[in-house]
Amino acid sequence: MPVPKTDPKAAEPKAPPAKPERKPWKKKSPVEVVLEQADKLKAEIAEMEEEIKAKRKQLQKFEEAKKLFEGM
Repeated sequence: MPVPKTDPKAAEPKAPPAKPERKPWKKKSPVEVVLEQADKLKAEIAEMEEEIKAKRKQLQKFEEAKKLFEGM
């Protein structure tokens, strides 16, 4: 009778994957929460302003191209 083959890797017990530990929870005062939210909004607004500047430049290029096409 043939003997079933065993995989030596399958026989080893597998350790669970290491999870990165979370930061310990730190209670924030309402003032800290509001200030943190204000900082996040300022960062968001700054990012959006950069996007708007880039889109305005692109629009200006398209308007210049439009003038060229209208002149033909």
